[in-house]
Amino acid sequence: MAYDLLIRNGTVVDGTGAPRFRADIAVNNGQIVEIGKVSGHARQTIDATDLIVAPGFVDPHTHYDAQICWDDITTPSCWHGVTSVVMGNCGVGLAPCRPETRAIAAWDLVNVEAIPFDVLNQGVTWDWETFPEYMDAAARRGSGLNLGFLAALTPFRHYVLGDASMERAATVDETAQITQLLREAMAAGAMGFTTTNVAQHIGYQGRPLACRNASREELISYANVLRDAGRGTIELALTNEVSVVDDSEYELLDMLLRESGRPVTWLALLNREDQPSAPQDTLIRTAPLLARGAIPQVTCRPLIVQIDLRKPFIFANMACWNPVFNRTPEEQIAIYREQKFRDAFRDALKTPMIFGGDWVRAVIHEVGNAALRPLLGRNVAEIARECGHDAVDTFLDLAIEDGLAMQFTYELFNSDESRIPELITDSRTMIGLSDGGAHVDMFCDAGYCTYLLGTWVREREVMSLEHAVRRITSEPAALFGIQQRGRLAPGLAADFAIFDLARVGSQKRGEMRHDLPGGGRRLVMPAQGVEYTIVNGQVLFEHGRDTGARAGQVLRGGSA
Repeated sequence: MAYDLLIRNGTVVDGTGAPRFRADIAVNNGQIVEIGKVSGHARQTIDATDLIVAPGFVDPHTHYDAQICWDDITTPSCWHGVTSVVMGNCGVGLAPCRPETRAIAAWDLVNVEAIPFDVLNQGVTWDWETFPEYMDAAARRGSGLNLGFLAALTPFRHYVLGDASMERAATVDETAQITQLLREAMAAGAMGFTTTNVAQHIGYQGRPLACRNASREELISYANVLRDAGRGTIELALTNEVSVVDDSEYELLDMLLRESGRPVTWLALLNREDQPSAPQDTLIRTAPLLARGAIPQVTCRPLIVQIDLRKPFIFANMACWNPVFNRTPEEQIAIYREQKFRDAFRDALKTPMIFGGDWVRAVIHEVGNAALRPLLGRNVAEIARECGHDAVDTFLDLAIEDGLAMQFTYELFNSDESRIPELITDSRTMIGLSDGGAHVDMFCDAGYCTYLLGTWVREREVMSLEHAVRRITSEPAALFGIQQRGRLAPGLAADFAIFDLARVGSQKRGEMRHDLPGGGRRLVMPAQGVEYTIVNGQVLFEHGRDTGARAGQVLRGGSA
């Protein structure tokens, strides 16, 4: 028999957790047609001897909403064996959007996901207004990967309320209008909706992101859309104090589960030094919710960010920083010089937030002024001691002296890697949090799949290969109702990640490139050991080379 693609002699890990086995896999018309000892020939044959053949990885938490306009292979996720991505997370997105409010939608992405405005201004195509039109535009554009879309609540509220969405709850009539728009989005194939409760997430001009102003009555109506549809997932950026779920957040999770009858995944369980027991305490406290379909997201990597004071996202949950956002560098520097601002910053650091104020971990990574190069690799705490100054003053003065070009690295979470296994091996959590497409010059965790396989499977033997593959394939696929992917079996989509277990992996820190629209810079994470990324039966990447195939599909909920 003749096939389109034949993968021979691979070690198959099918995504279900079952033991690996050696087999051939035959593909026709984008689907797996046979697994076993396959006879016949094919238009293309891959010799997978000594390689692992797994389902293509499914990344459940990305922000590629804008990037898909200019990058039709969705890098760097595709380099790491990811074949399907889910975007629209954390309540922020680009549809629906009226032409006259495009700048506000872009600034929301700037403030929440740290994507430069100039990049968005040059790269976003805006060939849509409604959410169904946004999905259709993605389908017309073509993609190397499969694209799944969640309906981010902020643009829906802004579409109906306008500027008032950043100030207040919706009226009964406005709630009905938003609800109808969500029903239309679900009918078009949205996989659910997303929102945020995090003070870190601020929108245009430092005002609260619109979805944060949604009332409980609104959220009940929106959750009922999923209940009525009988499908979909709610994603919620929840914890203002990392990993700690307080009473109001517990009640919110409980309400969304009850009113939707659907799974609710929330961010995030992360380890930090000043709250060592928080993740496990939260798992114990939320056990009744976990049993009903609440699923916290975790990451398998240390979270190391690169920050500068032109885009101070890391400080967005401190009210004293709100006036700094969406200002010119000159205006920002003037604020940073103010004693009132500095005193307010010191006071804010007394309460544990995203940025913990451990100045030893704030290391100078890049400078714009050559005269400051001797400071590279040094931390703010030691420089402050030498100068006899307060660390806050030193931090701000250094940034000002370099015209806000100075880049600092800071280990935010999971710096003690010995504590990561307790989270990634817990069956009640979901591994993800890549944030692919967001925080582009701060960090890049899009290589979490290869990091899991290289670090936690091969090097540290924390989990079996079969378990790890299931955690990044069939588990996220099932959560979002992606029925045709995440497993290898006849009749399912022919998405594959083929890798060398002896070499697969990725680094802790990415590398900077200037490949965004207009030459904008971003951190990317190169992959190691991934030999083939195959999407719908067509080879997208072969030994690190883009083949030009663009077989990705828009994954529409209910038929994905």
